[in-house]
Amino acid sequence: MKAIEYKLGNDLSVEQVIELYEKSTLGERRPTEFPEIFKDMIRNADLIVTAWDGDRLVGISRTLTDYAYVAYLADLAVHMDYQRKGIGKELIRKTREHLKESCFITLLAAPLADDYYGKIGFERNPRAWILRGDKEI
Repeated sequence: MKAIEYKLGNDLSVEQVIELYEKSTLGERRPTEFPEIFKDMIRNADLIVTAWDGDRLVGISRTLTDYAYVAYLADLAVHMDYQRKGIGKELIRKTREHLKESCFITLLAAPLADDYYGKIGFERNPRAWILRGDKEI
C-alpha cells in the first residue's frame, strides 16, 4: 500500500461510494440499494473528505455543517482492508481543518464503532433522538 491521499469535495462516483460503504459495514445501515438517494447524499453534503489508495476510494467523511457552531458527521467509512491504520482519525482531523475552532462535531456511532470515538477524544452524549421519515409528528 502506498501513501494514502486525502481529497476534499463531492465530485465522486456514486458506484465507488456505494462500494466503499458496503466494504466498510456502514452499508448495512445505509440505502446502498438506492443509488439516487446516495447521489443526493453526496451532492448535498456540505463537507466531504475522502481517502484514496491510488484510484481506489478507501475512506470517506461526510459532514453536514454550518462551519461555525455544529458539524454533524453523518458518515465515517473506511474500507475493512484499510481499518486500524489511522485513516478514520485522519479523515476526522482533515474535516476539522475546514471548520472554525468554535464548531463542534456530533455524530451517531455505528454499533461496531461505538467504542472507537471515545478512544480518539469524543465525549459520549446520551441525548440523541431520531425521527424517521415515515413517522408522524
